[in-house]
Amino acid sequence: MDQDLLGGHLQELRRGTVVLACLSILKRPGYGYGLLEALEQAGFAVEANTLYPLLRRLEKQGLLTSSWDTEEARPRKFYTTSEQGTELLNALLKDWEALHASIRQLNEGQPS
Repeated sequence: MDQDLLGGHLQELRRGTVVLACLSILKRPGYGYGLLEALEQAGFAVEANTLYPLLRRLEKQGLLTSSWDTEEARPRKFYTTSEQGTELLNALLKDWEALHASIRQLNEGQPS
């Protein structure tokens, strides 16, 4: 298998799921670097230069809320999935599960 070809398709497949993963993880407040670590532990290797613009975009769309924690030596911006973000997450999860079931059904009976 051509690893470059595989890598390109895996990246394309994961690109659309990062929003889903972020909205899911941020049901509890989290900050950027912690989110990067949580995503990596879950199998979503995301670059910081991809994640931070995504967080700002989701916040601008009203899907995340944010607040600054200035209690520590270094201030951190914490994000939380908003009510609208939770509604979108639920809709995306429902569609994701339907797509997964469809792919599984298409793949049944096919040679592996």
